[in-house]
Amino acid sequence: MSIPLAKAVESRAWPFLEAEAILKKINHTTPKKGYVLFETGYGPSGLPHIGTFGEVARTSMVRFAFEQISDIPTRLFCISDDMDGMRKVPDNIPSPELYKQYIGLPLTKIPDPFGTAESYGHNMNARLCAFLDAFNFNYEFISSSDYYKDGGYNDAILKVLANYEKVMDIMLPTLGAERQATYSPFLPVCQKTGKVLQVAVTSIDKEAGTITYRDEEGELITHGVTDGLCKLQWKPDLGMRWAALDVDFEMYGKDHLVNGPIYTRICQAIGGKAPHQMFYELFLDETGQKISKSKGNGITIDEWLKYAPQESLSLFMYQSPQKAKKLYFDVIPKQVDEYLIYLQKYEAETDEVKRLANPVYFIHNGAPPQYRGGISFSLLLNLVSACNTDDQSVIWGYIKRQCSEEDQLLHHMMGKAIHYYNDFIKPHKKFRAPTEVERVAMLKLAERLASMHQSSAEEIQNMVYSIGTESELELKQWFSCLYQVLLGADQGPRFGSFIHLYGVQETIDMINKAL
Repeated sequence: MSIPLAKAVESRAWPFLEAEAILKKINHTTPKKGYVLFETGYGPSGLPHIGTFGEVARTSMVRFAFEQISDIPTRLFCISDDMDGMRKVPDNIPSPELYKQYIGLPLTKIPDPFGTAESYGHNMNARLCAFLDAFNFNYEFISSSDYYKDGGYNDAILKVLANYEKVMDIMLPTLGAERQATYSPFLPVCQKTGKVLQVAVTSIDKEAGTITYRDEEGELITHGVTDGLCKLQWKPDLGMRWAALDVDFEMYGKDHLVNGPIYTRICQAIGGKAPHQMFYELFLDETGQKISKSKGNGITIDEWLKYAPQESLSLFMYQSPQKAKKLYFDVIPKQVDEYLIYLQKYEAETDEVKRLANPVYFIHNGAPPQYRGGISFSLLLNLVSACNTDDQSVIWGYIKRQCSEEDQLLHHMMGKAIHYYNDFIKPHKKFRAPTEVERVAMLKLAERLASMHQSSAEEIQNMVYSIGTESELELKQWFSCLYQVLLGADQGPRFGSFIHLYGVQETIDMINKAL
């Protein structure tokens, strides 16, 4: 423990509030298993995505907060549901038509279409681990297939069988009449075909630990429910997992919120204690529609990282997790700039409680770096736009007037800004000619700039502002004119800061060229 609980709670930072709730759940004592368990689940039918990052990142933030207010050891399990049967063939694998024959087989029993792993599931699991490792997450990977097969869930599964009627009483009211007629929490793995079967169970034997069902050929089959011979339907599976592992914290999307009480009741029905749960809102695209992997209407994690540092994505995940947020390309520059502002605030802040409420405290596990670059991402984008070049050495020539080339974050942002400019700004640049009133004001700006070569960014900004107030233009029109006429954009950074970075003489030349 390094932070008093009272100070952490006073900060009102949501990871601390969730951590406090976990402490209350376990009565401030170490669980019998010897640690507090955080868990996240992953469906390996497709590639890890931005939602995967968000869930693990947020869970890791809560885990870090817990470790700051408690000495109780913690662990984070990332569990792959790789025993699930393949429901449909993904469109983005080689020769998808050949994989229709594998519908219904567990993902770990389907050949890897990429030829790099033991199975399709093993391939996706390897990609998940590589994905998490790339972000330096501290986690333990668990394959659901292995855990079922090796008996890790055996005791809990037998408890589901022993409480079969209770589980059915929980599940049946949530299903339609047709589904009720054939529903069973157990999905037997067919010993003839290897498929995970959705079949009605005709009888159970609690003493023997078996179920009886008719297979796809109509034959009456009896076999055990342990050692991977059966898996559970997904809702009973999660409740069983909570009980089997004694999970203390689980986070899930709002689409699971209605099922949270079901998972809890199933866990309790077999003698377990449900974890403290937290939901997060789903992402929206720029039109306000829910983002869907199948629709492809969102941003992939590779796309975000092409245009911005990882820390900006972590900030996006941190902010207001229980509010729906639009996730599209236009939000990226703002997120980077907010991240830089939080870094600077953290360094300047002397109040410990306020530091504990700063997002970068959680993004960097209590040790945020210093940012000496002093240049916002938006300003950097406008500098790249004004220079109209991919040559970083040219851009550094301007930047070195204000800061050292040694700042690694600024160096990292440079390449990102060039990518963003080329893909989102350059194709849409649209210059216009100034009106006569604007022309007079811009000539006055060039004239006054000639005497301000040694001025600060703030002094230049005040001068630009004063010209706007002196002209016949409204201030909003004046600054729009500068952006549209000089940069071919509708908006931009504080213009005084831009001039100070780009150079007074260079700006005068730009004005003269535009006029």
